[in-house]
Formats: sequence, C-alpha cells, structure tokens
Amino acid sequence: MANVKKESSSNAGGMISGIIILSCVFVGWLIWNFIMGAGANFEGGVNTGHPLPGNYLAMVYKGGPIVPILLGCLLMVIAFSFERFNVISKAAGKGNLDVFMNTIKSSVTSGDIAGAIATCDKQQGSVANAIRSALLKYQDVKKEGLDSEAAAETIHKEIEEATSLEMPMLEKNLTILSTLVSLGTLAGLLGTVTGMIKAFGALASAGTPDQALLANGISEALINTATGISTSALAIIAYNFFTSKIDTLTYSIDEAGSTIVNTYRHFRSTNK
Repeated sequence: MANVKKESSSNAGGMISGIIILSCVFVGWLIWNFIMGAGANFEGGVNTGHPLPGNYLAMVYKGGPIVPILLGCLLMVIAFSFERFNVISKAAGKGNLDVFMNTIKSSVTSGDIAGAIATCDKQQGSVANAIRSALLKYQDVKKEGLDSEAAAETIHKEIEEATSLEMPMLEKNLTILSTLVSLGTLAGLLGTVTGMIKAFGALASAGTPDQALLANGISEALINTATGISTSALAIIAYNFFTSKIDTLTYSIDEAGSTIVNTYRHFRSTNK
C-alpha cells in the first residue's frame, strides 16, 4: 500500500512538473510575441521594422524564434527555484535549524530523550522527523539492553531509512535545474548558429551585402548567446544553492545520530 501511494505521488508530481514546463514555454512565447513584439517597440509601429533606439524589448524580439524557448527555460529556472526553496525551507522545520540542533544535542546529552522528542514534534520538517525516528529507536534499544555496537548499528540503520524516505522529496526537480544548465547554453548556441547563418547569408548575397539583414543576423546571434548564458548561470547558482542546503540538512541528521549513539554508549558504560 505504501509503495502504491509513493508511486501515485511520484506520478502526480511528474505530471505537475510537466505542466509547469509547458506553461513556462507558453508564457515565454506570449512574452516574446505580444510584449516584446508589440508594434509600439518598433519604427513604423510594426514588429517587422527596426527597434526604436534604446528599446531592449524590441532588440530581444529580433533574436528570433529561439528566444521564446530561452525565455521558457529562464521561467522554468525561476519557477522550480521558488518551488525547491519552499520545500527545503519546510524540511528544515518551523524554527531556526541551528537552535533546534543545539537543543536536541543538549537534551540528548543530558538524557532527556522525551524532551528531545517533544522538540522534534514542535520543530516538524524532514530533519526533525528523521531525528525523532532515531530517538524512538534509542528508547527501544535502551529497553532491550543491547550492547553499544548493536545499538549503534540499529540506530544508524534507523537514521538511514528515515533519511532515505525524506531525500526523494528534497531532491525532486533538482534534475530539471541541472538539465537547464546545459539546455540554456545549448539553446543559446543554437540561436547563435542560426543568427550567424543569416549574417553570412547576407554577406553571400549577390551584389552589395544587405546591411540590415547582416545586422539582424549578428544581433540575433548575440541576443541568443546572452540569454542562454544568463539562463545557465542562474540555473547553476540555484542548483548549487539547493544542493548545499540539502547537504546541510543531511549533515544535521548525521550529527544528531552520532550524538544519540554516543549518549547510548555513555549510558551503557555507566550502567555496567
């Protein structure tokens, strides 16, 4: 039953991610076509004319049909960054994580396991859930009177299982952000190539080269390059930021687990 629920939740999450991706691309096309391509941004009032001096929206519009794809990628980075920030913030719990960890270590060290569990219930979140599982297991092994090594193995196993249940939720959609790092660069490169093809096509035309077409081709190439690099840079920053946050959470769980194991070892040594 648990596996069915997990698979159902995964399918629903994948569907939502797909809807977000399609929505971002569609919104990117709307921005490119109706906002950047608005006639008021161009000479003569039509988007086939030259951009008005200093009008950057019109300049980006002239980047060509790759621009809405790049805008969609940029919107995806922003959307999934907000989504991950919200999820990871909830995983850390309601209160400050450092204060929570200090309270847990203090309670465990002093032998107040019930107080530590109550603190976890108050904190909530993935970290608190994993630590709470370890504390409950601590109480079990204490009742059973296991030796230090057996208890340590049992508690560590409980922490690993609890962490493995929480990690998929924390790492979800990070693969999309990591993919956008490469996709943004490649889409920008594709726009660069198409723009240069147009530029060289203008140079290869019979007679005098079409200067307007040449300028448009170079402009398209540079705009796509800049947009692609910007998208990839933002995706790299977001991916590394959230990866660092997740590492901090898992380190906190491991640190609490070590404190619990050491406390049990001290308990065994003083009760021999």
